[in-house]
Amino acid sequence: MKREPGMPPLRRMTNADGRTRLKLMAPTIKHRSILHTLSGPVGALADGSAQAQSSYARERDALLKELDAMARDTGAETGRPAFSARVMAAMAKVPRHSFVPASYGALAYANQPLPIGHGQTISQPYIVALMTDLLDLGAGDTVLEIGTGSGYQAAVLAELVLRVYSIEIIEPVASRAAALLRKLGYNNIETRIGDGYSGWPEHAPFDAIIVTAATPQVPPALIAQLKPGGRMVIPLGAEGEVQFLQVILKRADGTVSAQRSLPVRFVPLTRGN
Repeated sequence: MKREPGMPPLRRMTNADGRTRLKLMAPTIKHRSILHTLSGPVGALADGSAQAQSSYARERDALLKELDAMARDTGAETGRPAFSARVMAAMAKVPRHSFVPASYGALAYANQPLPIGHGQTISQPYIVALMTDLLDLGAGDTVLEIGTGSGYQAAVLAELVLRVYSIEIIEPVASRAAALLRKLGYNNIETRIGDGYSGWPEHAPFDAIIVTAATPQVPPALIAQLKPGGRMVIPLGAEGEVQFLQVILKRADGTVSAQRSLPVRFVPLTRGN
């Protein structure tokens, strides 16, 4: 399952009436060059030891401050002017440097996506924090993730809930993420290789579902596998069109409603044969 390449930076713009709004800007040339410099399979991942964690403390703290500022800047669009303390604690605890290639270790806590091989990226931390916060997770929840990718999002979820089930369609990406998550001690994450469009019915229903690739419509199987009262966060929109993060709410009677959040740019949801 491909990961989203991140959201363009935000710039404050002033309307004719003097009010300030936020405009999504195209990525800079420098940003694009970072995303396309990796070719071939990824080798070793950055060191995940306690010593490495400590050495990244300054960069991690700077990232948390940036996430806090971006939440304030985008609060009018997202309805989340501040991420919850639990989400911020999870973002602080998960060693993002363990999920990036060693060659990108210096950028491990930059607020941008990074390539991980096989045409995939580790998601922008702001997008990870926002999507996680929009799920309103409880400690006893069970979550389905469509698109394991690097495993970073799954690790953040695992800090907040009882159990995470994560599906990835690209075999080498799935295998590497599963091995890394086991190494880091995330025993409450179960992964599998497969088509996420169909969900994971054996473990349904889920308190929450998160989808990390865009699709024009919500897959019916995912709606069916969401508990009444549950929430799904998913980017909706066709490839090449404007996409929006959507929060899908399932009522007790099985009907659903949707709340639109930020415009985003995700790769399309990959289907199996």
